Amino acid sequence: MARHRPKHGTGKSFIGSVSVLLVVMFAGFLLITNMRVNRTTTVSSDAAELVENRVRKVDELQADVKELSAQVDRLSAQVQSGQSTPSEDAGSSTMLPAVEGPGVTVTLNDSSMWKNAVDSSGSAVDNDKYVVHQQDVEAVVDALWAGGAESMQIMDQRVLSTSAIICSGNVLLLQGRKYSPPFTISAIGPPTLMIQALDDSRAVQIYRQYVDAYGLGYDVRTENELHFDSTTMLLQPLQYAHVLQQPNRSGGDTDDAAGGDAHAGGGDQ
Repeated sequence: MARHRPKHGTGKSFIGSVSVLLVVMFAGFLLITNMRVNRTTTVSSDAAELVENRVRKVDELQADVKELSAQVDRLSAQVQSGQSTPSEDAGSSTMLPAVEGPGVTVTLNDSSMWKNAVDSSGSAVDNDKYVVHQQDVEAVVDALWAGGAESMQIMDQRVLSTSAIICSGNVLLLQGRKYSPPFTISAIGPPTLMIQALDDSRAVQIYRQYVDAYGLGYDVRTENELHFDSTTMLLQPLQYAHVLQQPNRSGGDTDDAAGGDAHAGGGDQ
């Protein structure tokens, strides 16, 4: 006797096949979309790679600024050459000119002793004692200025009025770039006076104690001829404050430093 198959079984099989087909199509759509997004978007979890990309971008922008600044200076020189009297805007230049002369180069470096350093309990000691810190670089810079430095350069960066020395771990950050030790600070000026200022600096003396105790690097070298390339500087000159002259009660004009108002006046650094 022949068996009769239910008609609704065929309907369920057809619906199941369609459902599977739709699921496969949807999964394929998601896969293709994901591949397209990955081709147009670069995702990186490597912090070092991100920093390197940012440094390259900063270098490109600095090159553009330097070229544009040179064009501004050339145009300013052409305008001033056609004037009957010299321009009073002596601080409008956007380039710090190249300089050269005798000076001093100081090199600071991390110690290699930390790899084998342990305390009495056998635990590793504080690694901060074996690396150059921000205050160490600042101490050398301040001493060189005090010794009569006329121009200064840290690594390959001219020191400007807006320069800020920042250390992150044992990496030096300066004007958008990062540097690893050893750190070199070069200054053009009287070598004898600058070396004496280094010896007299209390902060440098403390650093040299760590040099003796923990093997940090400290080298001072007299240079017969240093050369610093030109670089871009402030687009606007710095301003300073001065006290306004105010009349006294008798009607005369006197300098009232105690009650005068501070007023921003134009001036170079």
